[in-house]
Amino acid sequence: MNWFHRRGWRDLIIGLPYLWLALFFLVPFLIVVAMSVATKTPTAPPFSFGGEHPWVNLETYQRLVSEPLYLRAFLISLMNAAGTTVFCLLLGYPMALGLTRVSRSARNILLMLVILPFWTSFLLRVYAWMGLMGKSSWFNQGLTDAWNWLVPADWAVKSLPMMHSNFAVILVMVYTYLPFMILPLYASLERLDPTLDEAALDLGSRPWQVFLDVTLPQSVPGIIAGGLLVFIPAAGELVIPTLVGDASTPMIGRVISDQFSQARDWPMASAVAVALLALMVGPTMLYSHYQARAEGSK
Repeated sequence: MNWFHRRGWRDLIIGLPYLWLALFFLVPFLIVVAMSVATKTPTAPPFSFGGEHPWVNLETYQRLVSEPLYLRAFLISLMNAAGTTVFCLLLGYPMALGLTRVSRSARNILLMLVILPFWTSFLLRVYAWMGLMGKSSWFNQGLTDAWNWLVPADWAVKSLPMMHSNFAVILVMVYTYLPFMILPLYASLERLDPTLDEAALDLGSRPWQVFLDVTLPQSVPGIIAGGLLVFIPAAGELVIPTLVGDASTPMIGRVISDQFSQARDWPMASAVAVALLALMVGPTMLYSHYQARAEGSK
């Protein structure tokens, strides 16, 4: 009982998150890894261990690097996720920086507006964008009029083909994941000492030089954190590419879903999922390692 009173509560509180991760991440991940080295069968469930490959069947991983479908889907996913991250950064950095330069009362209102989209169903917001990008919508017609005004008459169009394209996928993902970029950037910028900017201005630096030499370097941790929060879910996104994307250029999330549900090839779907997780977790662990070293050296 003395152990419980002295250390028990602390060990219990520390152990609960590890237990949660073990039950709901590690165990499911090991199940997916096991399925990825199984053999596809017409049974239920549609995989088994045995036969020609008693325990480990690496055919799924060989197909993963040899068949163009999977390599192309990975490439499209990484390109769309990278584009989404860049656009979120370009839009989110000025917004986060502006949040640190306004009064406290205005800041609370603006932060609430940033978080406000989360109060609405994610699926409902995607369907709203589907309506906005339709050929007869005011949004599409406005962009069409702007296009026709900017280009020669020979290039004029009746409506811009927005739906079922990578443009639509990136547009909706930028809208969806923009708060995940703004909030880490705001947390990083809000901790900066404003007297450093004032000192740089007093020493003769121009405002843009102060931003490049003082503000931007100190906000790099927030940029990396926001980039990871946007890039990782965007690379594995399923709902947005399915609803507004082009079926001929699928992202990897849709490929995994199709392999599980339509093709009933659970080992192949599991191998793709394992490869995607390894691709996403590797950079995250590397960033955490160097971030811990940087904080330890201070």
